Amino acid sequence: MPIIGSIGGGSAGGYGQRKGGAAPILVDYLIVAGGGGGRNAGGNGGGGGGYRTSFPGGTQIEIKGGNNAITVGSGGQGTPITPGQSTLTSPGGFSQVEGVETITSAGGGRGAAEIGYPGAGGSGGGKANPDPAYDGYNSGNVPPVSPPQGNDGGNANVSNGGTGGGGSANAGTNGIPPNTAGNGGNGTANNITGSPVTYAGGGGGGIYQNPGNPSTAGSGGTGGGGNGGVAFPLTNANAGTNGLGGGGGSGGANSGPPYVQTPGQPGGSGRVILRFPSVSTLEVSPGTNTITAHPGGDQLATFNVTGNLKYSGEA
Repeated sequence: MPIIGSIGGGSAGGYGQRKGGAAPILVDYLIVAGGGGGRNAGGNGGGGGGYRTSFPGGTQIEIKGGNNAITVGSGGQGTPITPGQSTLTSPGGFSQVEGVETITSAGGGRGAAEIGYPGAGGSGGGKANPDPAYDGYNSGNVPPVSPPQGNDGGNANVSNGGTGGGGSANAGTNGIPPNTAGNGGNGTANNITGSPVTYAGGGGGGIYQNPGNPSTAGSGGTGGGGNGGVAFPLTNANAGTNGLGGGGGSGGANSGPPYVQTPGQPGGSGRVILRFPSVSTLEVSPGTNTITAHPGGDQLATFNVTGNLKYSGEA
């Protein structure tokens, strides 16, 4: 008996580590994917990245002893100033934690969701055509999870205004004829760090307008959604905010003469945050990822880029 005690028999954590690694631990998480890119030429905003969290009061994720792969999604590409190139607008990248189990948030959908180029995703990109054949191309919460990770992008109408991308809190809105674009859906505030931060807003729609016509671009949703743009007077769209998973705003266009077109903007990158007890022994890589103290004493492992989390048990 004394021999067993001398190798840590009185400490489950110590004994477990000697046998090949720390036991798994349940922790709270926030996983936000990258936002989708916005289209050019009075098009549609990108959807906010998928938003999934256990905080507060949800089912925690189980992190294993040793290495755990963490993926942080990049923002999708916006459409450059090239007429008709909606194919160049891309969805946001997924974010993921691979622990004992794997939890994934889907990237936000691209703006100008259309046949052949769907804009479904964590939150959907704004829809490009009112034809019923396009229904579903702007869907959010794709693939479906519970609770939902996002909402639909706006539905296209016959106005010159593009529609907003969906956000994690609500859907993007439609344009209002003849010259007002739809707004991006709002994101969701989360307090896992001890201070509320809003994530995964949708990008605002842009305007295709006649010269001299006063027009209003769509606003980006709270939580990093980029504003849409107009060509007259020239106002460029904004990118989604990095680290918040906001959708990119859509550019504007003027029917001329002179013909003016502004580009769609990229979505913002996502973020992953894991909250551990204060006594946990943690390492993160690469160096752009951090371990910080929560105001209440816990530890926060924050991932701004794809990397690795090593959990070595409790001190």
